[in-house]
Amino acid sequence: MKIMKEIKTYENFPKGIALSSNLVAISIYAIGTCILAGFGIVLSTLYLLYCLWIEIRVLKGSCVDCYYYGKVCGFGKGKLCSLLFKKGEPQKFVEKEVSWSKILPDFMVFILPTVGGIIFLVREFSWLIVAMLTILLILSFVGNALIRGSVACKYCKQREIGCPAEKLFKKEGK
Repeated sequence: MKIMKEIKTYENFPKGIALSSNLVAISIYAIGTCILAGFGIVLSTLYLLYCLWIEIRVLKGSCVDCYYYGKVCGFGKGKLCSLLFKKGEPQKFVEKEVSWSKILPDFMVFILPTVGGIIFLVREFSWLIVAMLTILLILSFVGNALIRGSVACKYCKQREIGCPAEKLFKKEGK
């Protein structure tokens, strides 16, 4: 007889989890900015503005409708969202369709500096650029996967209610 272990969800995530997930994101933004700074202040500023747009896009497009609106979610955005935007409709979150093309702008946060770093390496090899690219890719893939898979999504109440991102990634995993 198999005993199933019930996974609990957090009403409010521990602040350490939200802090960890934000440190990964901020580190990705900072490393991306450093890599692109080699192309000049204008490009690195545009990149930072792009990262800010990505964050606002998530807040306005998802967080306003999320179960964690006004609460501490695994990414710390629920409380922030409630300070900046009016509460949306929770049913919209569940009904939302997420596709690879819709999340491509999120992936551009690490793709743009990766391409920039490769261009630098083609021009002139630099161990510093290699190190930054390595850390950027580890944080983008391993760091995000660990936070989402092992902590944030695993204990998320919204995931139990219905999460379009989970549907997308589960479909891919089959």
